Amino acid sequence: MKLEKNNLEKVIRLRHELHEHPELSNYEVWTKQHVIQFLEENTNLEIVDRGRWFYAVYHSPIGKRNVAFRADFDALPIEETIDLPYGSKFPGVSHKCGHDGHSAALCGLALEINQKGSDNNIFFLFQHAEETGDGAAECTELIKEENIDEIFAWHNMSGFKHNHVYVTDKTAFCASKGMSIYMEGLPSHASEPEKGKNPSFAIAKIIDAIPGFIDPAINQGIVLCTVVQVDIGAKAFGVSASNGVLRMTIRALYEEEMDRLQQNLENMARTEAEKYGLSVRFEYQDEFPETVNRKESSDKVRQVCREKGIPMVELEEAYRASEDFGHYTKLTKGSYFFVGSGEDHPNLHSFEYDFKDDLIETAVEVFKGLTEK
Repeated sequence: MKLEKNNLEKVIRLRHELHEHPELSNYEVWTKQHVIQFLEENTNLEIVDRGRWFYAVYHSPIGKRNVAFRADFDALPIEETIDLPYGSKFPGVSHKCGHDGHSAALCGLALEINQKGSDNNIFFLFQHAEETGDGAAECTELIKEENIDEIFAWHNMSGFKHNHVYVTDKTAFCASKGMSIYMEGLPSHASEPEKGKNPSFAIAKIIDAIPGFIDPAINQGIVLCTVVQVDIGAKAFGVSASNGVLRMTIRALYEEEMDRLQQNLENMARTEAEKYGLSVRFEYQDEFPETVNRKESSDKVRQVCREKGIPMVELEEAYRASEDFGHYTKLTKGSYFFVGSGEDHPNLHSFEYDFKDDLIETAVEVFKGLTEK
């Protein structure tokens, strides 16, 4: 049975309200409270507030299994430049990844399950800070405390066929992290560079070594090292630089190969720092695990699509971007699938992007089918 018309209208309206009030990762105060208020006004589900995140629970009278569904609700530091009747009210912040749509879809599922029930206990997990990789690491407490048997999530995806579901048994998202290498030496007059300790050559050597570390011939899957910033010295032509930082995003299909790349970069940095008499330290942020689907869980997505006549496509390779959902699938069974926004739909994280409301019904239909598997 399709999503009830009244329920669909409510969650689309909710989506637009969330879009108007975007909040950055770890600051989703209004967003969280507004979704809680929506669920309190429209369902009798139990609400469990965990601070920066929360979950709602449907307690089944049968209670065969504990199944969780996750939605993220943070926004991005991107200006809203397109004209929308529900455009962002906050300068420099907008929902350019569709997390407003993900949360609205999960609320749609909550309405349906609250009204129609399920043989399983259903947990509706609303997560903060997906964009920075912080959120899921905190929310794994749900998996442990409530003995979650299986967890599912989805993402709208530009460039994929409209309202087609894409799924894989393998890695759905690559592992990645931001890596900064700080080097510090001694300043000197630019006419006497030999009297100082300049990190420029050491940082150049590290950059030069990157192609060898990511060579496909020595790695099983894709391995990437993207230089995002090099900052050495200052605009002072009389002074030889004495400090510098190299910032990179390291990424791999397999987490162990990303770890090996990180180790190679650290070893290279230490070697070059010692050669040039520099101190060196490392800093990491935006850390994401690989997101690996369990075949048993992905097969349930496939079965639901067949039963409901939803077109489905096998995802041939992992999406290069990262997702913190992998923290959950390290602890329990689960699968992450995609719903296509259209092959010509503006890219995620672009100025022109906006979530397509008609994806909500497709996502809810797949989720509803999974509640009984």
